[in-house]
Amino acid sequence: MSERRDHKRVLIYSHDSFGLGHLRRCRAIAHALVDADASVSVLILSGSPIIGSFDFRSRVDFVRIPGVIKLRNGEYVSLNLHIDIEETLAMRSSIIRHTADIFDPDMLIVDKEPLGLRGEVRPTLDLLRMRGTPLILGLRDVMDEPSALEIEWERKQAIPALSAYYDEIWVYGLPQICDPLEGLDLPASVRRRMLYTGYLRRQMPASPGAAGPHADLPDGGFLLVTGGGGGDGDDLCDTVLAAYESASDGLPPALFVFGPFMLPDHQAAFAARAARLGMVRTITFDAQLETLMARAVGVVAMGGYNTFCEILSFDKPALLVPRTTPRREQYIRACRAANLGLVSVLSDHDSRDPRTMAAALRQLAQQRRPSSVVIPGLLDGTANVNRLAQQWLGDRRSARWGGRVRRNA
Repeated sequence: MSERRDHKRVLIYSHDSFGLGHLRRCRAIAHALVDADASVSVLILSGSPIIGSFDFRSRVDFVRIPGVIKLRNGEYVSLNLHIDIEETLAMRSSIIRHTADIFDPDMLIVDKEPLGLRGEVRPTLDLLRMRGTPLILGLRDVMDEPSALEIEWERKQAIPALSAYYDEIWVYGLPQICDPLEGLDLPASVRRRMLYTGYLRRQMPASPGAAGPHADLPDGGFLLVTGGGGGDGDDLCDTVLAAYESASDGLPPALFVFGPFMLPDHQAAFAARAARLGMVRTITFDAQLETLMARAVGVVAMGGYNTFCEILSFDKPALLVPRTTPRREQYIRACRAANLGLVSVLSDHDSRDPRTMAAALRQLAQQRRPSSVVIPGLLDGTANVNRLAQQWLGDRRSARWGGRVRRNA
């Protein structure tokens, strides 16, 4: 640690108990940081079981920590190892701290969970705080409805952690859509550290992969139906397929992307239904979903954070059918965005009527693009993250060799 170095190091933590949202957000941030500064290297700590399926830019790498999964009863279990969850968490915490110790980052960005999964990041926060490392908490635009978040964060001791550890809180969204910590009794000092960046603009992959089994889809002539990671995408796939089965007249071709976490037998059942419809194609997963998004005439999705960013970035008319359990995050985002005219929304109840769903799908052809609504700073997220990061990285380098007062004092 006493050896002077000319490059900058950023460590990003993502707990990734399930789904793709956290991983894809952290990957987008990592790529933005290295694209903006050739002296930056980024290391991502992730529990995602499919992180190796994604391509990473030069100077971005990852450490895969043992995975866990959250059961329906709220309990966590080890994803693949036949060991107790407490042993798994102890391993994860040790790997995270040891990695941070050796990597010695100039900045740590923690995604969503202030203390990590069941407090696993606290030892790392203590270590890096002693070294004067800038500590950043990154939050998506919507967490959950305030009453639910208040209970959850009280149980996790999250609010005291904001005061004790974090120099800044970056909100990857805009207050016009949501304040993710609305309703929480936050100290004024914490509120002052909250900075809204705007949404994270997505780009086409630098090296698009092979065209694959969907190469023959007509450019600009199909609907992209995506349930994100797919673990909770069954209802969306079922209701959209039912619309095509009952009233395909006037509907464009569709490509369903099930997601890697949809159960295999559910995928097989949906694929069999789609095979009977000449205008519907299905695939399990594409790590470069941006290429499909750019080609589609419209998007049908649940409204997770990353899909919403892609809809805005590629300026696609979108129909969102948000889930309402176990979190209302997607519902809140979808309704706020619809009120601004960025997307259209179909409630879970209405979407179950195939005729209603079919009418909503047809309407997408006449729907305005998100860019028709002028919202200053809407897609400035990556630019602002880079600007904020460079401020801290510059301060960190000065402090490392000359001393600096932490901003959260």
